[in-house]
Amino acid sequence: AEAVAPMATTGYSLIELLFVLSTAATVSAMAVPPLVAALDDYRTAGAVRYISTRIQRTRMEAVTRSTSAAMQFVQAGTDHSFGIYVDGNGDGVRTPDIKNGTDRRLGAVERLPDNYAGVDFGLLSGLPPVDPGGPPPGTDPIKLGSSNLLSYSSSGTSSPGSVYIRGRSKAQYVIRILGDTGRTRVLKFDSHARQWKAL
Repeated sequence: AEAVAPMATTGYSLIELLFVLSTAATVSAMAVPPLVAALDDYRTAGAVRYISTRIQRTRMEAVTRSTSAAMQFVQAGTDHSFGIYVDGNGDGVRTPDIKNGTDRRLGAVERLPDNYAGVDFGLLSGLPPVDPGGPPPGTDPIKLGSSNLLSYSSSGTSSPGSVYIRGRSKAQYVIRILGDTGRTRVLKFDSHARQWKAL
């Protein structure tokens, strides 16, 4: 009688499967933090673009209406809201006139976290100055002089200032408003190089 050759075994042993699964789990765990950081930066950058367009809309409202317009930032606890207002009595947009309804709001009051989860006006601790030799940002993310109003004249010029936006992790940006032109400039903080970089 002919000898029957033993059948070749196929598949993997339990040890091999455990090795593959543990390797996959390790690789996945290593990939999660960079992915989370990238998503956070993506959302934060989107919020920065959105605020930049709202600022430019405020400028255009002032120019097209031939009157003053302003973007007001209001802090309540750790949250911030913002809205756009136009001058109603010829003395510029003022906080008392906003409160009594003389300066009319255009559209709704908004909050960044409502559209960009985990993103709001804020600052990472220990940030260096944006300008070499200048003061560090501190803790107030809205730097518009003595008020919380970013005001534009009918000619499109503005009060200079800076608005800081941060994400849930280390994403940090600043929108700088240039007074003479009323235009904006965006910089991103590089946490590895510990410096601000223009975009």
